[in-house]
Amino acid sequence: MRKYVIMGVQGSGKGTQSEMLAGDLDLVHISVGDIFRWNVLNHTKMGAQVQRIINGGELVGDDVAESVVQRRLAEHDWNYGFLIDGFPRSARQAEFFMESYDIDAVIYLDLPDSEVRRRVLNRRLCAECGMDYNLIGDSPREAGRCDSCGGELTTRDDDTEEALAVRLREYHEKTNPVLELFRRKELVITVDARADRDAVQQEIRSKLGLPPFVAPDAGGSETEGVSGR
Repeated sequence: MRKYVIMGVQGSGKGTQSEMLAGDLDLVHISVGDIFRWNVLNHTKMGAQVQRIINGGELVGDDVAESVVQRRLAEHDWNYGFLIDGFPRSARQAEFFMESYDIDAVIYLDLPDSEVRRRVLNRRLCAECGMDYNLIGDSPREAGRCDSCGGELTTRDDDTEEALAVRLREYHEKTNPVLELFRRKELVITVDARADRDAVQQEIRSKLGLPPFVAPDAGGSETEGVSGR
């Protein structure tokens, strides 16, 4: 059983890399951000609370994040292990997590703030089905329309220069101490997230001692690595 945490600033490709790794190793990919977004789209009480927080460009608080993770992991559907994305984001969350679960490794996707801005400000979201796009390397066939359902593509409420500046400041202030905590436990592997997605995946596997990544086809391009999820 493998239990991994994947960390990185918004736009570093955590979702993409998690899906590639989890799909090949039969791990359950748990995206705390996706859980929050589902609640927002379905207008739950938690969703309303989360929406107010992210509109202000802030990070969701410890109590809410910890309760979401506890409930999700309590489902025990991760027979071969899990890969958690978007948690922990504070020292308190990290301490809670290490007390509750035996983590094998923390995958840190390192990305400069300048590249974060370029990726995040080019993200689009389908207003109907929620599918993600990035105009750098994942543009829809018809400009402004979702390939899947034809819905209108919009900018996320929190994908603005102002909100991103707040998120980056909060990220560095709160998440850097988390990385230091994990580093003291010798759990962290650092991967350069500027490369294309296949190269990033290959480096992750190499540093974790896992079997090499085999791409489904050889036609991928470097721009595929900038989905920004």
